[in-house]
Amino acid sequence: MNTTDTILVIDLEATCWEKGTSRGQESEIIEIGACILDIKTGKITKNKGILVQPQYSEVSPFCTELTSITQKMLDEEGVLLEDALDLLKEEYDSENLTWASYGNYDLNMLQSQARRFRVYYPLSDEHINVKTLFAQLHPIRKSVGMAKALEVLKFPLEGTHHRGVDDARNIAKILYWCLQQ
Repeated sequence: MNTTDTILVIDLEATCWEKGTSRGQESEIIEIGACILDIKTGKITKNKGILVQPQYSEVSPFCTELTSITQKMLDEEGVLLEDALDLLKEEYDSENLTWASYGNYDLNMLQSQARRFRVYYPLSDEHINVKTLFAQLHPIRKSVGMAKALEVLKFPLEGTHHRGVDDARNIAKILYWCLQQ
C-alpha cells in the first residue's frame, strides 16, 4: 500500500447490451466514478463522476435502464477518454495513490481502453481488488457483488446502483470496513 493515508476508489460504467455486444459496437467506458477514501477516518471526499463519450458505440436502451446514463448526456457532458484520464491524474494524483475497485473488471477495462485509444494510463500499479478482499475477510467467505456486500454489512446502497459516481462511494465504504478488520 502507498505511504499516504488515502486510497483512490474507482468504479466504471461501460456501454452494454441486453444480449452480449451489439453488432458493430464494442464495450467502452462511459463513466469513471471516483472518490478518495481516508483510511484512518473512513471519510470519503472528492466524489465525482466523469462522463466519457464513447467513440465506437452508443448507449443502448438496456444500458440507460441499468445506469441511468443516456447518449444525450454523453453527447452534451461527456469528454474524450484521454481527457477523463487526464482529470484522474490532475485532480486525484492517480499515478501516486494506491487505488481500488470492486473486482478486476475496472482494472482490465482501464488498461485495455488506454491501449485501444493509445492514451496514457494514469494509474499506479498498486491496486486493491475490494471484491476479493471482502471475500477473504467476511465470514460468508465467498465472492459477492457490491450490492450484496453492502447488504451483508447492513450498509445502505447510496445513490443509483450502476452509476460510477455513486458506486465508487459505496465501494469505499466496503473497503473501509475491510481495512478495519
